[in-house]
Amino acid sequence: MSLETTSPSKVMVQSTIYSILFTISFSHMLNDMIQSVIPAVYPMIKTNFQLSFSQIGLITFTFQLTASLLQPFVGFYTDRTPRPYSLAIGMTCTLFGLIMLSFASSFPILLVSVSFIGLGSSVFHPESSRVAHMASGGKKGFAQSVFQLGGNAGSAIGPLLAALIVIPHGQHYISWFALAAILAIIVLIRVGKWYGNHLYLKDFLKKKQRKSSDIVLPRRRILFSLGILLVLIFSKYFYMASMTSYFTFYLIDKFHVTVQESQFYLFAFMGAVAAGTMIGGPLGDRFGRKHIIWVSILGVAPFSLLLPHANLFWTGALAVIIGMILSSAFSAILVYATDLVPGKVGMIAGLFFGFAFGMGGLGSAILGKLADYTSIEHVFDICAYLPLIGIITGLLPNIEGTRAKSYKAESGKP
Repeated sequence: MSLETTSPSKVMVQSTIYSILFTISFSHMLNDMIQSVIPAVYPMIKTNFQLSFSQIGLITFTFQLTASLLQPFVGFYTDRTPRPYSLAIGMTCTLFGLIMLSFASSFPILLVSVSFIGLGSSVFHPESSRVAHMASGGKKGFAQSVFQLGGNAGSAIGPLLAALIVIPHGQHYISWFALAAILAIIVLIRVGKWYGNHLYLKDFLKKKQRKSSDIVLPRRRILFSLGILLVLIFSKYFYMASMTSYFTFYLIDKFHVTVQESQFYLFAFMGAVAAGTMIGGPLGDRFGRKHIIWVSILGVAPFSLLLPHANLFWTGALAVIIGMILSSAFSAILVYATDLVPGKVGMIAGLFFGFAFGMGGLGSAILGKLADYTSIEHVFDICAYLPLIGIITGLLPNIEGTRAKSYKAESGKP
């Protein structure tokens, strides 16, 4: 039976639309691969433009600021008025910023370039999260993990391609990544067509979520829980900022590896992030998202505390372990938040993606300033303690347990 002739309820309850799910994940891979080129070429840009660590941090801050501020507003707007082809429009902004970046001749132009890439990201993430949610067939954790897997795979591939293409040949070769942006635009036009033809899935899912969320927490408890989740995002992405923006500098400074060699270590870390992302969502569906959030963030602490004291081999090994464990949190956090506030997928996705990007950018700027005043090794000594914030996960309500008890009480089951 074709999708068009299947009732909305049957599609949503029984079917996960894998073709759309993997297509939007592929688009996420291309989007984040392009974005990951920015930090990957930092060592080259720092040398070419004679920049300080503070200026490197400002580049990341500018990118993350434009990528974060608009996301909740885009999500809130499209919750009410869907714009299926906004995905392709956002990627067009990314394409424009990418071309500007490859030919930038001054620090201000670098900032303008990354701001356009950030603008494209602010449109892409809320809407693409909604598409993944619509195609989930009820497997929300799995769908979010598949979607995030694409992004993290792209973030891992980007530094590797930058090491092979851009670092040996120079800044202008960044323009080769425009081919990926053009491919993404073509793919997202097709996704937008499907999205526009299946908006009934959005309306049905909203009703289904409200029905399955009859047990409603007090507004104060919901806001408190969202606050806890945002603090956890702060912990995760401040630490991630130290790794994505400064791990290569740390390796070069402490172990005297080459720029290209440092990119391979960054690739290993980002590859572990991609693998961990795929694990987190399905485990959250099965064992409860609160448990996965707890293990993912607090569980990183022993390894992050060891990393500043390890040799080169163990630094690489610990980075892989940290990336795999820490990355399993985001899918669980995002789905947990959408369960807290049903029917607002775009707004919640925009808020959490935006806050994550904002914390990453702010973290990069602050850590860059700290590195200028102290040393890059001191930055990693301090960041090692951030995962300990994960202990506050214990303050979150057990949504799955509460709903299960409510269902048994209403149905009279023991």
